[in-house]
Amino acid sequence: MSRNQRPAVVVVGSLHFDIMVDAPRRPRKGETVTGHAWRPKFGGKGGNQAVAAAKAGADARMAGAVGDDDFGKFLLKALGESGVDASHVSVLPGTGSGMSVAISDASGDYGAVIVSGANLKVDAALITSKQLWEGAQVVVLQNEMPETSNIEAARAARTAGASVCVNAAPYRPLSEEFASLIDVLVVNAIEAEELSGVPVSDLKSAARAAAGLIDRFQTVVVTAGGDGVVGLNRGEPPVSLPALPVKLVSTHGAGDAFVGALAHAMALKQSLKECLETANAAAANHVSAPAG
Repeated sequence: MSRNQRPAVVVVGSLHFDIMVDAPRRPRKGETVTGHAWRPKFGGKGGNQAVAAAKAGADARMAGAVGDDDFGKFLLKALGESGVDASHVSVLPGTGSGMSVAISDASGDYGAVIVSGANLKVDAALITSKQLWEGAQVVVLQNEMPETSNIEAARAARTAGASVCVNAAPYRPLSEEFASLIDVLVVNAIEAEELSGVPVSDLKSAARAAAGLIDRFQTVVVTAGGDGVVGLNRGEPPVSLPALPVKLVSTHGAGDAFVGALAHAMALKQSLKECLETANAAAANHVSAPAG
């Protein structure tokens, strides 16, 4: 399928140079733990989601910013090699690229610290460029970008007739202005609890959390890690899917793989159940493969 025949997914979001550290466990406060390996990795929720959308088959377009450093060169090269159109990613002189350090433990779980760098300085002119939005069906946004940038992108998407999918990660309160522009909200158990006040520990509680948010959003998707995922369209019964059985290697980036595949399925106008099945399979494939 040629590029102009593929559904167009725009990602306005973060780009991070990730340093992955493998250790038996994550350190406690004041503790030093001896790890056994480390490696550089392409990252940032926005970058990962754009790559996942391209992998799924979308015409994936990335808007964002990197610094004029070696990290930025690495990130741009990785986007190009993954089939993502990075022509709307600016290189900012005198600014460091975004980066993160993530520690993956023996169980496959992880913790991370991000430094946003250039991601906080994305030019609004890039976000509103007509070329970026030509033929776009879906835009994906995340909370690693300033809300002002997300609002600009959501408004541009609405003008272009594209659906607005927001992965509200990491958690922060959503202004009413931004919330009113969101078509599909995607949150994990922690973010769902913060936004709805409903603790999420399984699929039943995930469905309750989704129901607590559906008055604000047309569609809510709550991922519950190893338990699975729940999706809810306003006025319809919830769709609940268990996680697919796989051998867990690492959960790092699993949510981004889910969101990128979900966006591609949305752009194909699949039903909510079909979208969740596609995204669930992509996440399962991701967590069973080595991170990095």
